[in-house]
Amino acid sequence: MWRKVFTGLGGGGGGLQSWHMLPIRRSSSVSSAVDSVIMRSLKEHYLEVSKMTPPPKVSPPSPFTVVKGALDAEGPVLKRTYNDEEISIYVMRLANLLPEGGYDDQGDDSINQLFLHVDVAKPGQEDSLHFLCGLYPDALGIHSVSLRPKLQTTSSLVVPSKYQGPIFEDLDEKIRDAFHGFIDKRGINESLFPFLQAWLYVKDHRNLLRWFKSVGTFITEQKAEQKAVTQA
Repeated sequence: MWRKVFTGLGGGGGGLQSWHMLPIRRSSSVSSAVDSVIMRSLKEHYLEVSKMTPPPKVSPPSPFTVVKGALDAEGPVLKRTYNDEEISIYVMRLANLLPEGGYDDQGDDSINQLFLHVDVAKPGQEDSLHFLCGLYPDALGIHSVSLRPKLQTTSSLVVPSKYQGPIFEDLDEKIRDAFHGFIDKRGINESLFPFLQAWLYVKDHRNLLRWFKSVGTFITEQKAEQKAVTQA
């Protein structure tokens, strides 16, 4: 085989074309094999994740309501009004973990630690009062309290651009207790945990399935484009 390739190199344009085509065919073959392995793995994992047992359905504590479309967006999850205030709750966790084989709230501690962004807005005020809290099954702690520009949309949180106040733990104990009482009076406490934990599981599950499908679609479309180029 190699003798034919080198002979072709000395013979003119036809041989040179054969030399260039050889590595392209090999590369195409290897790429196709790799794509097939990825697609098979994606399909297997998609089917495995799709069979996971979802958590029991949990309703948010009254009078909070779920924001429409929250599962497919990065905006607030829950909202409520308190007198003339509008309260929005965002939730996240540092470790995006899915329990293997189903829903188990007795596993890794990171699953039982949620982080809340609580936004308290009043009409006529340019800023809103913003709390960053740690939420656990049996407790809620405040990490910081700050004033931020009032949210204009429900798409995302506003990144602070000015002084955010003192470290919460450095505040006087009476002030800290008063802030805890402030948010507890508005329903921000451990009673939110069961719903928000279940909600995050559903969101993570949906995002993971969407990721498997999106990556698979990208690879199959790429293969179709390569095939069309080769045939052309």
